[in-house]
Amino acid sequence: MILSQWAGKTLLVLTTLLSMHVFAADTDDWRQSDELNRSSIDHSRWNQVLATYLDVNHASGVHLFRYSDVTSEDHKKLSEYLHNLAELDPREFSRAEQKAYWINLYNALTVKLILKHYPVESITDLGETFFAFGPWDDDAVTVAGEELTLNDIEHQILRPIWQDPRIHYAVNCASFSCPNLASEAYTSTNLERLLEQGATSYINHERGVDLEGDELVLSSIYKWYQEDFGKDEQDVLRHLSSYARPDLKKALEGFDGDIDYEYDWRLNELK
Repeated sequence: MILSQWAGKTLLVLTTLLSMHVFAADTDDWRQSDELNRSSIDHSRWNQVLATYLDVNHASGVHLFRYSDVTSEDHKKLSEYLHNLAELDPREFSRAEQKAYWINLYNALTVKLILKHYPVESITDLGETFFAFGPWDDDAVTVAGEELTLNDIEHQILRPIWQDPRIHYAVNCASFSCPNLASEAYTSTNLERLLEQGATSYINHERGVDLEGDELVLSSIYKWYQEDFGKDEQDVLRHLSSYARPDLKKALEGFDGDIDYEYDWRLNELK
């Protein structure tokens, strides 16, 4: 079982913050797309950063990032990539290109934030306001003239527009309990493959689902965003079962005990 020093307060804090947050972005402003536009967005710089600094073979099963090793040249490469994304209006692209764009933007911004403040033990230590629990409400990027936060990207654009629970396996919060940062940039052509891989990998790892005898411990993601996976815990279990490997699937389908939730906010860092 994964133990976390932050687990006891995380659910209350995040639930409170989400209920209090006034989102800057209006979802309807971002629904437009151009399905006749067959062009693709260049994510090559992000691919280069991931290939250089993301360890996808760590014994923990968690993709860990070598923040301390990032060179000044690659800092610049990441900044250029983010600048180029911000110069685009994603609404001029197809819906699939947009989905990949927003996921990559979120993840690259998160890595950039960690690098800016590194060394740091947890992303929850960041945030510009005194009572901030993390940087998610801080202005992060200007797209098409609109200032957006990470919360805007996730909760006002990605989640409501696509209504795809697999979004939670794609956006990465630079934390140990978060679903893995993908080893390659999302694109319109690899989107389904990476989303399916992300879901399968997370659900079959103990930080996603940990079943020991009569005790079931799930990632707090399934508590914070239960509505994305169904109307109740049974719907969540059905979602998990649909990706679980045979032994776990069998155990989940017959489970009728109590469910606990945990989350480990330690930085997803390879030291």
